[in-house]
Amino acid sequence: MMSPKQISDDRGSSHFRHTPFQIIHLIGNFFRIWSVYSLYRYLNQTGAPVVLFLFCCLVPSSIIFLILQKPWKGRALSNQQIVPSLINGVITALYFILWGKGLKSCGPLRAILSEYSGAVLGVLSGVLYGRRGHVWKKVGGLIAMLVALFFLSQGWATSSLSPFYILLHSTDTKEEEVQTEALGLMGMMIPVFAGILSALRRVIARRVSLKNQQKKRLHAITITSATCFLFPLAMWDLVIGSSSGKTSELPFSAWAFLSTILFGIILIFYVDNIAEERLHMVFSSPRHLMVAGACIIVMEIAYEMDFSLPGFIVCCLVLGFGIFEATSLERSKKDSSIKSEDLPDRILGNDLDTSPILPI
Repeated sequence: MMSPKQISDDRGSSHFRHTPFQIIHLIGNFFRIWSVYSLYRYLNQTGAPVVLFLFCCLVPSSIIFLILQKPWKGRALSNQQIVPSLINGVITALYFILWGKGLKSCGPLRAILSEYSGAVLGVLSGVLYGRRGHVWKKVGGLIAMLVALFFLSQGWATSSLSPFYILLHSTDTKEEEVQTEALGLMGMMIPVFAGILSALRRVIARRVSLKNQQKKRLHAITITSATCFLFPLAMWDLVIGSSSGKTSELPFSAWAFLSTILFGIILIFYVDNIAEERLHMVFSSPRHLMVAGACIIVMEIAYEMDFSLPGFIVCCLVLGFGIFEATSLERSKKDSSIKSEDLPDRILGNDLDTSPILPI
């Protein structure tokens, strides 16, 4: 039987071993969010077609994934893995389309936080298939997440629409200082649906891959499938833009393209894999939201966006509380199984209950 001192030493060494991976996760998410803000500024300044831009980013990304993972080598993949991965590519393409449209219309802050709306699938699955005694706890988490999305749609995270701005400033503010209008719930639907599709594609990726290496190989197939599906849509966007007299050119910006390819698609996939395997941190977790929130604050200040820090903190706290309440019961089961040797099998069996959003 281990003494309390030995247990505390083991915990300390475990935290020390996890520190490098936590730093990698923080840096990777920072660069990914930086690429999102760069893409938003590029789309606003140039008016470039969203679908065409994303297609041009997915082409080199799929080539790089194929070169790195070589899905045709090693142990042969079964049809039960390849076919769902191809279908998952279609879902991934739809996710990129909706996410890009949502980014352009709602801004980077709302687009990033709306990705956590996919946790609604985990809550609904827990309500439908979980224990009846814990239904109200999950429903409370669902309500908290919906409230957070409502606050975002009403502009709580913007300085011009935040209620904290009204309280801190006098009523004789000049009318020309008011810059934006509230999007409303309908305006948030596009990024919210993108977040749900993102959750769905992560669930499929986890279900068809039994090992982490297989997951990487299948992800290369998924991204290639998404690129092929986006090709006719991008060409259609190009043809429609040229025939209607609108600008259909794609202005070149090295940083916008490279940051989206390297940080927004490729790097974040491996970083989130490290977070899941080493830190046992899935996408829809309060810790992941905390990291993303810190990076968003830095980017909002650096890019001089219409930003309200108190309103943003309130939205993140409500959203994080909803995620915590919705996954707290399964989290205790997951933590108790981390020390076992068959951790991948346990996580695979509990994914749908804890969270459908798994690292890309």
